[in-house]
Amino acid sequence: MKTVHHPATSRGGSHHGWLKSKHTFSFADYYDPKRVGFGALRVINDDHVEGGMGFGDHSHANMEIISIPLSGRLRHGDSMGNYGTIRSGEIQVMSAGTGVVHSEMNDDDENPVKFLQIWVVPNKMDVAPRYQQVNLVELLQRNKFNQVLSPNPEDAGVWIHQNAWFSIGEFDKGVTTTYSLRSTLNGAYVFVISGKVVINGNTLEPRDGLGITDTKNFTMDVIEDAQIIVIDVPMSF
Repeated sequence: MKTVHHPATSRGGSHHGWLKSKHTFSFADYYDPKRVGFGALRVINDDHVEGGMGFGDHSHANMEIISIPLSGRLRHGDSMGNYGTIRSGEIQVMSAGTGVVHSEMNDDDENPVKFLQIWVVPNKMDVAPRYQQVNLVELLQRNKFNQVLSPNPEDAGVWIHQNAWFSIGEFDKGVTTTYSLRSTLNGAYVFVISGKVVINGNTLEPRDGLGITDTKNFTMDVIEDAQIIVIDVPMSF
């Protein structure tokens, strides 16, 4: 097993008054040649948007864009005619494909919205743009890695154009559990939303990340109650 540890304090960031954003990987004005993604995973942005503010209309193409609200309400609109709000406990995916224009705004005028935006490089270029939003509450069982994204439209959760799987779990202190990678061609990127865990001797705290390769599985010891996301992606594509 090989690992690369990205402490939360090592992330890049941008602050624009209304926006506080931390970048696990190179993004916008933050560039580190050692942090240009992890396989097909290109972006993990940890965004805090003040009340009534947000990202106005902007375009994307040929990228799988996943948004996971952590608190508050995020209002979405796009050139495909999709309009709505996503909240904690939901997941949204947009396959940008040949091109789409969208906006992301805080749906609350007073309280901030906090969300993760994750980008994955697709395995098919120039597909027709698509949008999907799913409530995950019934899928999330405590002390388990719960699959919320896959390559398969028939699966529970959302799907994308890539051999990638996302799993989310909330774990109690003292739990030890094992995650098995879905493909021998994949690595796993573990991002700690909250709490503290240990994986292969690496102690991970809130917003730390750990890239794991050259293994079929890994074991995680939960030191403090924790919420975890595992992003299981091809390392070559």
